[in-house]
Amino acid sequence: MPTPRTSPRADEGRCPFRDAASHAPDTAPNGCPVSPQAASFDPFESDYQLDPAEALRWSRDQEPVFYSPRLGYWVVSRYADVKAIFRDNRTFSPSIALEKITPTTQAAQDTLQRYGYAMNRTLVNEDEPAHMERRRALMKSFELEELAHHEPMVRRLTREYLDRLVDKGEADLVDEMLWEIPLTVALHFLGVPEEDMDTLREYSIAHTVNTWGRPSPDEQVAVAEAVGKFWQYAGQVLEKMRQDPAGHGWMKYAIRRQQELPEVVTDSYLHSMMMAGIVAAHETTAHATANMLRLLLENRAVWEDLCANPSLIPNAVEECLRLSGSVAAWRRIATTDTQVGDVAIPQGAKLLIVSASANHDGRHFENPDELDIYRDNTTDHLTFGYGSHQCMGKNLARLEMRIFLEEFTRRLPHMTLVPDQTFTFVPNTSFRGPEHLWVRWDPARNPERRDNSLREQGRDFPLGAPSRRDAEREAVVTRVIHETPDVIRLVLEDPRGRPLPRWTPGAHIDLVVGDITRKYSLCGDPDDEQRLEIAIRREEPGRGGSRLIHDTVKPQTRVRLRGPRNHFRLDETADGYLLIAGGIGITPIIAMADRLKRLGKRYAIHYAGRSRGSMPLLERLKRDHGDRLCLYPADEGRRLDLPAVVGGRGEARVYACGPARLLDALAALTRDDADAIHVEHFSASHAILDPRREQAFEVELSDSELTVPVAADQTVLQALRAVGVDVPSDCEEGLCGTCEVAVMAGEVDHRDKVLSADERAASRRMMTCCSRAKRGKLVLGL
Repeated sequence: MPTPRTSPRADEGRCPFRDAASHAPDTAPNGCPVSPQAASFDPFESDYQLDPAEALRWSRDQEPVFYSPRLGYWVVSRYADVKAIFRDNRTFSPSIALEKITPTTQAAQDTLQRYGYAMNRTLVNEDEPAHMERRRALMKSFELEELAHHEPMVRRLTREYLDRLVDKGEADLVDEMLWEIPLTVALHFLGVPEEDMDTLREYSIAHTVNTWGRPSPDEQVAVAEAVGKFWQYAGQVLEKMRQDPAGHGWMKYAIRRQQELPEVVTDSYLHSMMMAGIVAAHETTAHATANMLRLLLENRAVWEDLCANPSLIPNAVEECLRLSGSVAAWRRIATTDTQVGDVAIPQGAKLLIVSASANHDGRHFENPDELDIYRDNTTDHLTFGYGSHQCMGKNLARLEMRIFLEEFTRRLPHMTLVPDQTFTFVPNTSFRGPEHLWVRWDPARNPERRDNSLREQGRDFPLGAPSRRDAEREAVVTRVIHETPDVIRLVLEDPRGRPLPRWTPGAHIDLVVGDITRKYSLCGDPDDEQRLEIAIRREEPGRGGSRLIHDTVKPQTRVRLRGPRNHFRLDETADGYLLIAGGIGITPIIAMADRLKRLGKRYAIHYAGRSRGSMPLLERLKRDHGDRLCLYPADEGRRLDLPAVVGGRGEARVYACGPARLLDALAALTRDDADAIHVEHFSASHAILDPRREQAFEVELSDSELTVPVAADQTVLQALRAVGVDVPSDCEEGLCGTCEVAVMAGEVDHRDKVLSADERAASRRMMTCCSRAKRGKLVLGL
């Protein structure tokens, strides 16, 4: 793999690409030469159209932010950078999100003008403060209670369309079902009268090609003709709804809100949202469902898991949205000179932020290119966007996709893809789904022929994001190894002999035994796909989880797992490493040592414990890393001299795991060089909130301008979820840092194990799963 390269910071006068790419004829707007791969990038060519994430693998690995001369845009491919841009909609304005990516010919402009086409700002491309003002005014129809009204209609439509197909034995699901139902649902959601639905169906695809595609000059006129008719007819339908705005329907609700807020919900805004809403609610869901069914049918074992266990469907939908979503990219424009990662971005620069690539970033997702329906951080995907412009209709899309998948797996579990078919896509930068999806099955094997009641059955899934418990994977304990008198090592395998997910050093799993869930670092071989290994110390004064595991888990015991996930990732680019462990903290450290040895890196291990007999994995450490190992058994009078060890590390990176007193001492020693130290806590002082000792308070969300009350027995995370604000979370014990949010104002009572002393004192960040307000109100950057 080529050495990762970075572009210059704004205040640097030298470009690191200059030597490597001095032959390149193109220069980016920041003065940096364009690399050959960046110069050849074209999102309208087949590799990007077929698989945007794979087409940008080179970028994620080598050049995560690059300038594309062919497109005239900066392209952003890594998860952290894409999410940061979504988060900051003031520096990175969405105003160009609906701008035509291919310049419009004069003939096409004349055609649009003839129809009075005046598509303007919508919730997708509007700047602040107008965006949030309108979003708040119109968001009620997207609340879970309101969306529940649509569930019976989605179920009825799905069954009716399946009834037409179920005895045919072969069908193009896109033409015969998947294109029609989401459009009908979208029109019902908007409140469009039944008699106008067929006409609006004819026009919807033209808008996508017009905005995100690359039609030829001749094609542009035809597309403009369809878009103009779409615009004109949408206005006529809107006027019809004005005559009777009562009842369900987002546009009818918006018309009623216009009467209350005429300066916020204007006539032109309603017309633009009428047209944009049809496209947004229709095409993205239709494409996403086609992508999902193709992906699952190509992975037969996963499909069969869903047929056998429908409770996995919500998480499977989310994983398909991550791995092959219908929204590949969005566009932004820089409102000031800024940076993305280490790359200087000038004011006025246009950016293509490729969420499809970000969703395959191994820095955030373990095994990012694999379909893993048990993945429990899959809802971190960016297919719905993030921040204040996150898709308002995400939960309607989830509802439809879950019902589609549940009906297909129940009524046609033996359905397969027609082999050797070629998948084609409407060429555009941002939205993708196959134009056709041919499947076949044997009608004689339809389960409902044996039991007709199957047609009427169905599972009602809770609206919103899937529960973390939906992602639990069953495993069997095949070995219990006593490492020390109070530490056991468990070997876990899949009960059916299937491969388990690969993992990277520093990763952990959540082990679920009965009603308890505990986090344990992996300490086996990351290349062994048949088994996972964890070590567990019996903690007598703890919360009882480790005691239960020690007392009840035996060979052949069935348990459940979540993960793996990695919040303690090893940076493999350094020259030297100092690995420090105390007691059971050796578990992630030994995996790092194994990896560094394979890479031929320079490293040293410093391992402290009460006695040699109490130190787990000691024999394997001596066998595999004896020449790099320094032991500190306290009963032999050997103490780990942290100041000496850390002071003599030179430029080595420090990775440490162990008791809080060890990590606190290490943090104090490295306060002036915090970037060089990486630690993982394996315990937290977690307790159920006692409302007699806690105070209720409020959090104000600066981006959405909502004020959310937090009860005395409620975490900030729980309060945010209750009002539909998606905040990623993992351990929910203040250990992992996943639920971190920015604090704009207020005093935080920090209760996490993530932030350093300096970070706590600054109070610019907090973990919503455990930390609270010291007094008064907190203002959060959400």
